[in-house]
Amino acid sequence: MRALIQRVSEASVTVEGSVVGAIGPGLLILLGVGQGDGPAEAHLLADKTAGLRIFSDAAGKFNHSVQEIGGSVLVVSQFTLYADTRKGRRPSFVRAAPPEIAQPLVDVYAEALRALGLTVAMGRFGAMMQVALVNDGPVTIMLEAPVAVS
Repeated sequence: MRALIQRVSEASVTVEGSVVGAIGPGLLILLGVGQGDGPAEAHLLADKTAGLRIFSDAAGKFNHSVQEIGGSVLVVSQFTLYADTRKGRRPSFVRAAPPEIAQPLVDVYAEALRALGLTVAMGRFGAMMQVALVNDGPVTIMLEAPVAVS
């Protein structure tokens, strides 16, 4: 499971002309689910996301998490985070989980963030979405949860 996390002043996602999710200060999270991912990876990544110290303190140091600043998160599913571009010019997405596996895990991730006390807005899984954001910093971080070995 991969999360591309952007610290934002604001972000929103629109589907078919209607805003379906919007936040003020916090994190825009583009979330990709890969082959072999499960609930354990979703919970691990949610915990890491919520506690990631990428908000500045009074001295300008990255010392605060989204939880500590009372920020919100906007979660947008993004299977293209699993693009394989090593061969040819057209990306392959065979390492991305199929929708019937990915959608429930995106929901598990969002629910885990809510359980950690965060306000969570969502994109719409599988929809053509337009994402707008004001990247604060800019600060962009890639997180990846290792696949659990059974």
